[in-house]
Amino acid sequence: MSSAAYQIEDREGGTVLRLTGDWTTTGLGRSTLDLGRALSGQTLAAIDLSELGRFDTAGALAIVQASDVILPKDAWAERPEAGRVYAMVEKLERESAPPPRRSPAFIRGFAKVGLGVYDIAAEFILSMAFLGRLVLAVGSAFRNPGRIRWPAWFSQGERAGLDAMPIISVTNFFIGAVIALLGANLLSQLGAGVFTVQLVAVAVLRELAVLITAILLAGRSASSFAAEIGSMRMTQEVDAMQVMGVNPFQALVIPRLAAMVVMLPLLTFVGMLTGLFGGLLVTWGVLGYGPTFFIQQMSQDPMMGNHLLVGLIKAPVFAIVVAAIGCRQGMSVAGDVESLGRRVTAAVVQAIFAIIFLDAVFALIFMELDV
Repeated sequence: MSSAAYQIEDREGGTVLRLTGDWTTTGLGRSTLDLGRALSGQTLAAIDLSELGRFDTAGALAIVQASDVILPKDAWAERPEAGRVYAMVEKLERESAPPPRRSPAFIRGFAKVGLGVYDIAAEFILSMAFLGRLVLAVGSAFRNPGRIRWPAWFSQGERAGLDAMPIISVTNFFIGAVIALLGANLLSQLGAGVFTVQLVAVAVLRELAVLITAILLAGRSASSFAAEIGSMRMTQEVDAMQVMGVNPFQALVIPRLAAMVVMLPLLTFVGMLTGLFGGLLVTWGVLGYGPTFFIQQMSQDPMMGNHLLVGLIKAPVFAIVVAAIGCRQGMSVAGDVESLGRRVTAAVVQAIFAIIFLDAVFALIFMELDV
């Protein structure tokens, strides 16, 4: 096999393109990249095929794109089979649609913004529809308690709650320890190291314990709910439930929602205890305040009960948000793995965003109520 090559000769009748070698997909190489530049400004009158080897559609396309002149049939008299290939490619190239014209950058930017707004609106509408179906399913469960799937409730409670207790405890322990360490270093410089106890207690009881616990469950349980239900959607198990007369919300969503509502307050309380314990150890080791002093300082503050109540009030709301978002994204999974991955990611991101947003709303509400 010889590589494709060409020569351009000026003769009496005009410019003649002389082809040599194999003008095929494997034989073209890089020698024909400048063919269009070489023929620029010249009118191709004829083509010399005396030394042409093999010829296929790739070679024909190179000639068509390089020359603005359509070669007549008699120009391929020496190689009629090559002429037929050239005529076919030339016709397809001439009749093919031009590439779409790209819009200016600012128009594409506006289009992306518009698509983003549309996606947000569509997501909101679908979420409201899911919430309506969830409310109906909860009402049906209260009206017909005999249909409640208690084994599923307890199973989800163990998986979403009890199994998460170690990571919840360890994380809140270190959060409390870090808050105590920062408070001890800063307040000791002002001669107010004793207030480190109040700092740790308020931060852990009111905000950090419930917030850290909910965020951890958003990454752990919301993603799990979306993946489990999404996998069932991919394998058409949810459709099979509907065919058999089983309400997917009663079988899949309600047990996970109930498990989260029951277990998140419990995990929040455990997180409060471990966070306070971490702060106690740090204040004991850094400031020398023993456990008795730590507990006494907390008990003397009349607002500690309010701080504990505020943290526990948030927990059920965060639980409903985490469970509902995870199940809603799982129910929206299509039949491909890519959709499953997108929905699991969306479940975690939306749950964490909703938790932080609701925590800010709760802060404003309790500030107005002076709680």
